[in-house]
Amino acid sequence: MKDTMEEIKKNLDSLNSRVDNMEDRISNLEDRNIEMLQTEEERELRLKRNEETLRELSNSVRRCNIRIIGIPEGEEKEKGVEGLFKEIIAENFPNLGREMELHVTEASRSPNFINARRPTQRHIVVKLAKVNDKEKILRAARQKKKTYKGNPIRLSADFSGVTLQARRDGNEIFKTLKDKNLQPRILYPAKISFKYDGEIKTFPDKQKLREFIATKPPL
Repeated sequence: MKDTMEEIKKNLDSLNSRVDNMEDRISNLEDRNIEMLQTEEERELRLKRNEETLRELSNSVRRCNIRIIGIPEGEEKEKGVEGLFKEIIAENFPNLGREMELHVTEASRSPNFINARRPTQRHIVVKLAKVNDKEKILRAARQKKKTYKGNPIRLSADFSGVTLQARRDGNEIFKTLKDKNLQPRILYPAKISFKYDGEIKTFPDKQKLREFIATKPPL
């Protein structure tokens, strides 16, 4: 009987040891899984930050740019793209052209090659030395129809594809905020700003605005 009890005790000790060992292994696996999840989250966060940094750099490089749409190919052959730009300014904003001494740092077609599959004219991108000069021209452009040799053209700020989509997405939000008389503005490159409770609130993207709205039911 005593031998039987000893045998049972040994078996129980062995079983307990195996259970403890199994629990340790499970715990280690859980810890590794948590570490892997944290590493993945950190990787995604770093990727998002890198994308935001690249977007900010792209917008910074484009900050002084004006994009001109609708100029036929080859018009720049005689005067060059810079000369063509100054001709457009003289035709559409003669007073502005006399008031400012425009300094162009770069001017070219974009893209720099012709795509045979896209018969439309390539855009012209002009980089000015001063962002204030760009803003003055675009403000004047919003107030009248623009032409080149009598044909309609369009002048706009130069945005990356991602930023341009963000601004388009913000148009509906802008309209809603305007209907609520919150004096909204879309700031460069795609920030949303409006007045709330006597303060100016500015949000870098829709997600931050959604988070704010979630805490302000009356909005």
